[in-house]
Amino acid sequence: MLKKLITTAVLAMLIFTLAACGTTLAPYDAKKDLGEQINYTITGIDAGAGIMLATQNAIKDYHLDDDNWQLQTSSTAAMTSTLQKAMKDKRPIVVTGWTPHWMFTKFDLKFLDDPKNVFGNAENIHTIVRKGLKEEKPSAYKVLDNFFWTAEDMSEVMLEVNDGVDPEEAAKKWIKNNPEKVAKWTDGVEKVDGDEIKLTYVAWDSEIASTNVVAEALKQVGYKPTIQAMEIQPMWASVATDAADGMVAAWLPNTSGIYYKDYKGKFEDLGPNLKGAKIGLAVPKYMTNINSIEDLKISK
Repeated sequence: MLKKLITTAVLAMLIFTLAACGTTLAPYDAKKDLGEQINYTITGIDAGAGIMLATQNAIKDYHLDDDNWQLQTSSTAAMTSTLQKAMKDKRPIVVTGWTPHWMFTKFDLKFLDDPKNVFGNAENIHTIVRKGLKEEKPSAYKVLDNFFWTAEDMSEVMLEVNDGVDPEEAAKKWIKNNPEKVAKWTDGVEKVDGDEIKLTYVAWDSEIASTNVVAEALKQVGYKPTIQAMEIQPMWASVATDAADGMVAAWLPNTSGIYYKDYKGKFEDLGPNLKGAKIGLAVPKYMTNINSIEDLKISK
């Protein structure tokens, strides 16, 4: 009896806490104000990410702050976990989204229209290397310069990792299954004998995939790569200060634009390794009446 009372009390406290936070466990209701259903909260990722800065700008530019909309900082893993749980019960949610990413392959999502173009047009992901790499490690430079793949390629690796495969093993599998593409990256590259090279990356699913794949490509020409995850600003600083040899994680011109400007002249931009990336706010497609960022506003 006592155990039952304790369990009931704990459950009641949980319900009270959720209610106090404005969190709903009910499915999305198109007849009710969206903000009220999700406590006027956009579920985001790491605080320093460019998409988070862009979302803060969107809140201001679309006057969502008038309705007390807020951006919740978390992590990519926490955001996608929250998204998955919400979609399982068809609950409302607004997240910071980007492609390529496995969530757009695994979940039925849509980007919200951005008539003010706060998030900008399609982005490209660039390869950035330190000054002097071409002269000191020409074979690595050439592989990094040649590295180019598609959103579909990246999604294959991301899905494997999301399903629990170790990133290095997922990259090895992709390399093995795509010999023609890898051959284009390594064509004419002189092999080395265990030379070390360090790559840095921000621990987003997309960059985990690309960094592990390019590391495996470098191994094919004899390099011994080290890869290190960092926050986005230290990642840029590591290349600009020669603490790292390069990275393949520069979303431009918007997401990493502030860091590109801050460190300009202290690195070499080898151009895009993937074209047509996109960032913005995303919602499940079952939220049929929410199609634009403007739709987040309270109807007057």
